Amino acid sequence: MVGQYYSYQEGAARNAAMSVAAISRARDLMASVIGCMSLRMYQEMWNGERMERTYVPPRSWLRRLDPVLPNSTLLSWLFDDIFFYGRAFLYITSRTADGLPATFTRLPAGTVTTQDQSGPVFFAPSKEVYFQGGYMNPDDLVQFISGIQGIVYQSPLVVDIALKLEAARGRNASSSIPAGVLKQTGGEPLSGSELADLAASFNAARATNQTAALNEFLTYTETSALPDKMLLIAASEYQAMECARLTNTPPYLLGINTGSYSYQSSTQSRADLYMFGVKPYADCIAETLSGNNVVPRGTFIDFDTEAYLMDNYAVDTMEVADPVTIERESTVDA
Repeated sequence: MVGQYYSYQEGAARNAAMSVAAISRARDLMASVIGCMSLRMYQEMWNGERMERTYVPPRSWLRRLDPVLPNSTLLSWLFDDIFFYGRAFLYITSRTADGLPATFTRLPAGTVTTQDQSGPVFFAPSKEVYFQGGYMNPDDLVQFISGIQGIVYQSPLVVDIALKLEAARGRNASSSIPAGVLKQTGGEPLSGSELADLAASFNAARATNQTAALNEFLTYTETSALPDKMLLIAASEYQAMECARLTNTPPYLLGINTGSYSYQSSTQSRADLYMFGVKPYADCIAETLSGNNVVPRGTFIDFDTEAYLMDNYAVDTMEVADPVTIERESTVDA
């Protein structure tokens, strides 16, 4: 079933979490960082005082792990699996003459089961891996095990509450007429079922019309709830903050009001996102790819974080750009 994309699934729990705006925003922010950073290969040498990195020519797959997908896409979805499930899987599709991997393809974690580890905490690479029910040789897999538990296992109640809040906001926003109490003031008393039918028909009418009609035996008393109360804005803000805690993302990056906390520049905000959110996942990917089952012994992989963390840089040369020079060039061109 490897490569039969019509049968690939991300998992119901993951898809439910992604329907929460704050979690979706956190995921997309961190995935964009992982996807924009390139991989590098290096070796370490002792210079008499400390280990010194020497970058070496990369293996052929370093710029494109999967021949049919760019690294920006593949690495983003590897992060997605680690973020939601705490682990990810690459299947080795071909090898070089030295027996090391040459190309990979991703197996969605939502369709992978392991008989020797049921989760939600995974302690080591599994020896009994099944993809869509079929046994996979663990020697043909690169398994990424995160030090952070997947968010679908950490606190499913946070996601559930967020979804229920959104459903309640949707119901309250479906009519311009405020919620209230429909009361019978005269006539023959109605039974419980008749009252329920009357309320249902009134709700249906007020959801599609600006004007509601009542006879002399019925009154409608509006509640004193203001629009911000009806749309549960305060509760929604609090739940968004809970989602920021769940995803380890600085709240202000999700558009959440954090009071007195503020950041100085875009450089600081990028550094906050990387240090508090992205780094554990980036380290998991880089250190797993540095294993002896992927690269030669003594060779390591890391992400090029400098280009991402720089304030201004030229994309073509990856050199720091002088803002004054840019302004002068723009003036001359004008």
